[in-house]
Amino acid sequence: MRIRILAIGRLKEKYWREAFAEYAKRLRPYARFEALEGPEADTGRESNDREKELVLEKEGRFFLGKISEDDYNIALDLDGDMVTSEELAAVIEREAMMKGKNVNFLIGGSLGMSDAVKRRCHRRIAFGRTTFPHQMIRVFLAEQIYRGFKIIRGEPYHK
Repeated sequence: MRIRILAIGRLKEKYWREAFAEYAKRLRPYARFEALEGPEADTGRESNDREKELVLEKEGRFFLGKISEDDYNIALDLDGDMVTSEELAAVIEREAMMKGKNVNFLIGGSLGMSDAVKRRCHRRIAFGRTTFPHQMIRVFLAEQIYRGFKIIRGEPYHK
């Protein structure tokens, strides 16, 4: 079983890298965990709709080249279903632990994700309706995956 976070853009600031690395370390006993970063396309301030579409297509190729039909793919999407920690844990338990699938969490760039990528995902989830920086969401997601394993195993942490 492998859990991956596929994200557009890099964690540039040291504090985000360190926070993410802490949760990646905590996840090692539970699953093969990895994060892959795709190149962020330049959108420019005055991009028109066609330029934005081209950016989504370019960033989408990164995702489509990394995911498989045999994986369980989850897009983080502002319009996705809001889930609790327990619901996310149940998805991980069902798909990764019981069915033996690799689970991929996809985080798009500043423009979101192409429709082609969303169609390849089995589920779309949101951490609320507010917008967060992509670096912060990556840390939030790693923490929630870790929390999910603690819930699944009945270990102390989740309150």
